[in-house]
Amino acid sequence: MITAIVNVHAQVDRIPEVAEEIASLEGVSEVYSVTGDVDLVALVRVKHVEDVSSVVADRLNKVPGVTSTETHIAFRAYSRLDLEQTFSVGLD
Repeated sequence: MITAIVNVHAQVDRIPEVAEEIASLEGVSEVYSVTGDVDLVALVRVKHVEDVSSVVADRLNKVPGVTSTETHIAFRAYSRLDLEQTFSVGLD
């Protein structure tokens, strides 16, 4: 599974609508409204790296109100939750 983190700049008056439309796209698992330099952060989870461009370039970037995006593809995932579940196997 490929995970991409997409920073989204959106028209201020359309942020909630943009977030909802992005969240409805196939391949997008989550969308967060955030503070800082960007308006939204979307997590894209797809089977193949080529599918990232299909989701981001072909669909997400075309959502009305999206002004620009910056995409980062994750190499590895490190999660405290995942680590706790792994190391708690058999401790019940």
